[in-house]
Amino acid sequence: MNSENTSIQKLIKYFNNYFPLSNEEQGEIQRLFTERRVKRRQFILQQGDVCRHFTFVVSGCFKMYAVDKSGKEHNIQFAAENDWITELSSFYSEKPSQLYIEAVESSLVLQIKHPDLLHLYTNHHKFDHNFRVIIEQKFIELQNRVLQHISLTGEESYLLFLELFPNLSKRLPNTEIASYLGITPEFLSKIRKGLIHRR
Repeated sequence: MNSENTSIQKLIKYFNNYFPLSNEEQGEIQRLFTERRVKRRQFILQQGDVCRHFTFVVSGCFKMYAVDKSGKEHNIQFAAENDWITELSSFYSEKPSQLYIEAVESSLVLQIKHPDLLHLYTNHHKFDHNFRVIIEQKFIELQNRVLQHISLTGEESYLLFLELFPNLSKRLPNTEIASYLGITPEFLSKIRKGLIHRR
């Protein structure tokens, strides 16, 4: 079995966890999704470009972030294996994005273009349901992040990050996690040292 078939099988398995797919629907996935290898630090979206793809991460890890006027990065989302990443506003409006999506690790992805996804929505309603669940989960994740910033201390935010993303905490450098939490890397180091001393 070649790499693309293996990737497609992972995606089919992902969808089957929600609404199992027929043979015809599985064939549509094979026809409409394209496999792509992405090197570490390579972009699949840059600020000012239109987001053309909905991306499923087969292996590797990505970050989506904004850059402020001083050039500082602010991480908004991470996506690793069996997760999705796209800039929803740009993808659906087909207007230039204000965000970047960059590979944190060498990655393998499957991507579908906007017109092809609309084709799936129209002709195979199961995908409409599937992607609604995906988008709802991303919205809840973002909503929870806003609440964390309002109500949690830096340490509480970090402990929640460890709970939600135990694998990512070992794969990402301090700078990336700190940017996601909205704190400095120095403060994150202090939090980590404090937790170790208390154990």
